[in-house]
Amino acid sequence: MAGIKALVGLSFSGAIGLTFLLLGCALEQYGVYWPLFVLIFYILSPIPTFISRRVSDDDSSSNACRELAYFFTTGIVVSAFGLPIILARKGTIVWGACGLVMTGNAVIFLTIFGFFVVFGGGDDFSWEQW
Repeated sequence: MAGIKALVGLSFSGAIGLTFLLLGCALEQYGVYWPLFVLIFYILSPIPTFISRRVSDDDSSSNACRELAYFFTTGIVVSAFGLPIILARKGTIVWGACGLVMTGNAVIFLTIFGFFVVFGGGDDFSWEQW
């Protein structure tokens, strides 16, 4: 039952994050959809961690594959926060839209982190229970 509550909570927080992102694009005073390119970073951010968990069999505290995956994930997350700032500095989007997109970024990346904390802990978890 705890897994279902966690799944519902994560989906709710993901919906809140996407709402902030869409508000930063679709409100009448903003009206530019360039910030939606951060969706690419949302898709790319968990991929290095998935690959490193699949490739490395070592569960020690540190190994090169896992550290490289953390490095790439950090670069992707920083890029997702940097894109709206660059768009706002260039004048492509308004600073209010930048703030909404940054809020959405924070909520979405915390949701992705929460997914790894809740469902990525060990091998005892099975997707077949859903």
